[in-house]
Amino acid sequence: MTPAAFAVRDPGAAIESFTGATMGTRWSLHAVAPPGETAAGVQAAFNRVVAQMSQWEPASDLSRFNAAAAGAWRIIPPGFAQVVAAALEIADASGGAFDPCLGRLTERWGFGSAGTVETVPLDQPADADRRIEFDADRARIRRSEDAILDLSGIAKGYGVDLAAEWLLAQGVCHFLLEVGGELRGEGIRPDGQPWWVDSEVPPSSNLPPYRIALHDLSVATSGNYRRGFTVDGQHYSHSFDPKTRRPIVNGVSSATVLHRSCMMADGWATALTVLGPEAAIALADARQLAACLIVGSREYLSRAGARCWSS
Repeated sequence: MTPAAFAVRDPGAAIESFTGATMGTRWSLHAVAPPGETAAGVQAAFNRVVAQMSQWEPASDLSRFNAAAAGAWRIIPPGFAQVVAAALEIADASGGAFDPCLGRLTERWGFGSAGTVETVPLDQPADADRRIEFDADRARIRRSEDAILDLSGIAKGYGVDLAAEWLLAQGVCHFLLEVGGELRGEGIRPDGQPWWVDSEVPPSSNLPPYRIALHDLSVATSGNYRRGFTVDGQHYSHSFDPKTRRPIVNGVSSATVLHRSCMMADGWATALTVLGPEAAIALADARQLAACLIVGSREYLSRAGARCWSS
């Protein structure tokens, strides 16, 4: 533990709170002894992510990449490149369950910049060649004809990490930062306790939440209840199975992952949601990921997850 962590053990020290809006949701920060420009600095970090990776902003780097001709290399900013590298790593490790090339499908089903749809798309596109190629040495990417880049399953977590790293660089060592349910906790509270949070439980579940100590740790949850629409009593989730090219129907209500990096927790939570409970837990065990999946009233814990959490 660092000297700064010992120094903050003062029950009289104040925790200041800040809130704002970003990426279609809200952010919140609880920090010990932050500088005066804290809220502006955190918001600036989130604005940078939006400017680079938002599919809803026509001028973003991602939108301009998707609008450019297929097959053409395009140089991207370092943060954008970091997220693409992580997305492709998780895509490969998950056997394609995490797929950053599904932008055309998410748009078609009403989860993209074009807005919502009121009917279920009846005709399914033929199996296509969806590829994003990444040249790490030159920080450039290119796409195949049928690939439209969509980083919504990982960019929010990266935004949490980017803002957290800015805070640490300013000397703010003790804080809890959240963006739309993705959280990262650094250091400890003034009373010496970690930042305790309850895991997110689907509204339809009667399971109790887990208490998680976020001490230099992140947690992210992917849930089929977060975004979606219902037609004729059938709910269609925003989480897509790349193999069927349709919203998932594997019964997974939510997947929660603990990781040092909020970006990796976010991406892996998305991938595990798509895989389904048995395959997801087997992969989480193989990758030593702390994960919990909820299917109805049943929960599935990875071995690392069982060691980390207590209800």
